[in-house]
Amino acid sequence: MLSLTGKLSTTFLNGVCFTKQSFKIYNGYSGFYDYGPSGCAIIPCVTPEVVLKASGHVEKLTDQMVKDEKTGTFYRADQLLKDFCNEKLREDVRLSLEQAAELRRTLAMMDDLSVEELGAKIKEYGITAPDTKNPLSDPYPFNLMFQTSVGPSGLTAAYVRPETAPGIFVNFKDLYYNNGNKLPFAAAQIGQAFRNEISPRQGFSRVREFTLAEIEHFVDPKDKSHPKFSEVKNLEFLMFPREEQMSAQSAKKIRLGEAVSRGIVNNETIGYFIGRVYLFLSRLGIDQDHLRFRQHLANEMAHYAADCWDAEIECSYGWIECVGIADRSAYDLRAHTEKSGVALVAQEKFSEPREVEKLVIAPVKKELGLAFKGKALGMKATLESKGEVEFYVRKLGKNVCIKKNMLLISKEKKKEFQRVFTPSVIEPSSGIDRIIYCLCEHCFYRRPSKAGDEQLNVFRFPPLVAPIKCTVFTLVQNQQYEEVAKVISESLSVAGISHKIDITGLCFG
Repeated sequence: MLSLTGKLSTTFLNGVCFTKQSFKIYNGYSGFYDYGPSGCAIIPCVTPEVVLKASGHVEKLTDQMVKDEKTGTFYRADQLLKDFCNEKLREDVRLSLEQAAELRRTLAMMDDLSVEELGAKIKEYGITAPDTKNPLSDPYPFNLMFQTSVGPSGLTAAYVRPETAPGIFVNFKDLYYNNGNKLPFAAAQIGQAFRNEISPRQGFSRVREFTLAEIEHFVDPKDKSHPKFSEVKNLEFLMFPREEQMSAQSAKKIRLGEAVSRGIVNNETIGYFIGRVYLFLSRLGIDQDHLRFRQHLANEMAHYAADCWDAEIECSYGWIECVGIADRSAYDLRAHTEKSGVALVAQEKFSEPREVEKLVIAPVKKELGLAFKGKALGMKATLESKGEVEFYVRKLGKNVCIKKNMLLISKEKKKEFQRVFTPSVIEPSSGIDRIIYCLCEHCFYRRPSKAGDEQLNVFRFPPLVAPIKCTVFTLVQNQQYEEVAKVISESLSVAGISHKIDITGLCFG
């Protein structure tokens, strides 16, 4: 047996089992380790602030909040507006066609409303605090992350992770190396995430601690085809493209291959994951007639996103998003590259060198010096007299005229042996708790007991997800039968089949 001690042990663990520290592109943080590419499912829940600043979570992971002006109770502004519109459409029989159409437009454009527009709609509709009917404050942003600090000094800010994805992005270099420096490849993780929701409600649909299952699939931005797309292209299911949403139509069945070929779905890879999510949810037991894939409206998508779809499941709370499938382009890796200074890139090596023609722009220093010499002296004088000078290095605090004689522009032919680029990422992100809740609704039914004197509540789960696969019963209470039942139970346990044993002899109807 090999015994590893001291520095050898540490080197072995760092090189083979562990990354040296988590978040090592940000110089690592003491006390946080992960298990490298082979253990990518296990990543620390505490994330340093610098990581989440780079990803945009610190600035943008917010909801708009309003406050009961008398009691101080907080509410999520867009949820109050959404509830008001839905309730009016459902219950107000006096609504005219124009009023109903206006409410539907408001619902469709909800995510596009600015803070001011959201507040104006709340005032226009006379929306008040649900519990007290008191007036509400104007909306203002509330960051949804739980903040903490690292170490006894409390000087290093951190957050409990709001999603699992950033932990995968910061480990891109190790994951890329582990895949033989080739694309495409993917990393998957299942774990807890945390969001400090303003007003948790509707069971599992909006909670403060939840389980996410996320895949980050890295691809060449010039080639988003997928070798297994043919396996799902003939699937046909309810899809809700943005054009149908904007024209107040309903979701309709579309063949996935047709959606990709017509450009409704941006590319084969996001199409492949839409198909896989459909199969996954269907096999779990989700009713296909109450499952649709809704495309994000233009105002819902981030500026960098190429395409986004939500797998929405209809339940007693209406249609709720359970899985998001997004083509996030190269935004995440570029953001962490810029913040950390570590290039998170991939390379395509050419079998033969390629000759390319490039523009080369060279400054004529003499002419530039003559043009800006006086201004430089002026800035020096201002700095000496006032102690400060305003200028933005684009370049001298105002528009600057660059003349033809200040630059030499030429074309040069060069040989390139590889292409260096930032990969795009396609991200399917599943909210496990929401899926489980919808599954319970879809699998629930009632049937009469054998005696017919009561209604029995039943969950008809597919065997794949049923927590109990079978039950061993004895027909009557008898020691001999009980021993047989225990033998059968032990055999099932050895086979890894979850089950219950009931030796009461009281088989229920």
